[in-house]
Amino acid sequence: DIGDIVRGKDLFRGYNQKDRNEKAKLQENLTKIFKEIYEELKKDRKNGEIETRYKDDGPDYFQLREDWWALNRDQVWKAITCKAERDDTYSINTGNGFRSFDFKCGHEESRVLTNLDYVPQFLR
Repeated sequence: DIGDIVRGKDLFRGYNQKDRNEKAKLQENLTKIFKEIYEELKKDRKNGEIETRYKDDGPDYFQLREDWWALNRDQVWKAITCKAERDDTYSINTGNGFRSFDFKCGHEESRVLTNLDYVPQFLR
């Protein structure tokens, strides 16, 4: 799902070489974006806080991605649902079947369907 993609933890490798190439390009772009975010954060905080927090993060910025997702996942959900068309629905497997959600932007904001973000992808 989108949280796994943003955080660099998506297990799906692609159906074919074209899919794999597109996924690699997406991850390259996300790495560039998070590098820019990291550089901006360093400018804003001159006391070394950012460097300390992300000193072991590596070139892919996985910890920064985790932090960004934790802070912004509700906004991503809002952006997706605000664009939803009239008859679009979202659902979640409750174990007893599917529970449908049809709320849109500005309604039921506490019921974000990203509640499985931290369950390992292979268990979902």
